[in-house]
Amino acid sequence: MFVRNYFIFFLGLMLLSCDSDSKTEKEIAKIDTDFKVERFDQAFLNSTPQDLPKLKKDYPFLFSKQMPDSIVISRMKDTLQHELLSEVQKTFPDFNSSKEELNGLFQHLKYYDKTFKTPRVITLTNDVAYREKTIVTDSILLIALDNFLGSDHEFYQNIPMYIAANMKKSQLITEVTEGYAKKYVFQTNRKTLLDEMIYHGKLLYFKDVMIPFKSVSERIGYSEEQLKWAELNESQIWSYFIEKELLYDTDPKLSNRFIADAPFSKFYLELDNESPGRLGQYIGWQIVKAYADNTSEDILKIMQTEPEVIFRKSKFKPRK
Repeated sequence: MFVRNYFIFFLGLMLLSCDSDSKTEKEIAKIDTDFKVERFDQAFLNSTPQDLPKLKKDYPFLFSKQMPDSIVISRMKDTLQHELLSEVQKTFPDFNSSKEELNGLFQHLKYYDKTFKTPRVITLTNDVAYREKTIVTDSILLIALDNFLGSDHEFYQNIPMYIAANMKKSQLITEVTEGYAKKYVFQTNRKTLLDEMIYHGKLLYFKDVMIPFKSVSERIGYSEEQLKWAELNESQIWSYFIEKELLYDTDPKLSNRFIADAPFSKFYLELDNESPGRLGQYIGWQIVKAYADNTSEDILKIMQTEPEVIFRKSKFKPRK
């Protein structure tokens, strides 16, 4: 009887939580964002040297004062630039689906941050500088579309596969959201492995809240198989960190092993090749989620909370 009553109580809590989440999402869906997407990439593709003064007037922040017009004109005529811009046009003939996702993100940001102002959104190319796919400021959002052409695109042949795996259209909104997450996050220290785990856990939890319409695997940038592996081995990963006393270790090599983008995580065990990279981020994510569940704190406050507080109050226990 006790087990049955407990189950009913637990189910009731779940239903109340789902109902509350549903009401919140309905409120968020009513928020007006009112923005347009400016396709600088298309404007540049279709421009002639005579159009350059107007381009510079409309987008002064995209033209360095130290760069002579002759170099810009040379780029306008460059066949490789035209090929790059043409490939972008094939993948993004319009921006409708991505704009819809941006709208969802902006609605959530406005709901949780009453001071948030919808930015000017501009798409462009950056010669596949994949470490700078997006640039987020208070008033402008720049999105380099040549970094989202598809994992197996010919332009990405010299990029490591584990990085190219997320260079696809479906990951555009997660990259933008991470850019915003980094504007809201704060920690006094990022010295220990635990500091780094919780820092990145905050970024991932921010995505949970701001883009719930994306799948869990898309939010972390794992394949479904990689996510399943992390979930099935969560307890073993945590045990390894505890047994090796890694949480408060300040060795910078630990970030390369468990935090940074990599083809796999480095436990120095036979299972390494089976594992996805960034498992320290994954565990940090679970810790932050546990903290949020236990405290019901606002997302913006969580982003500012020190890692030791999050870890202690999370009472984190890995799934078995």
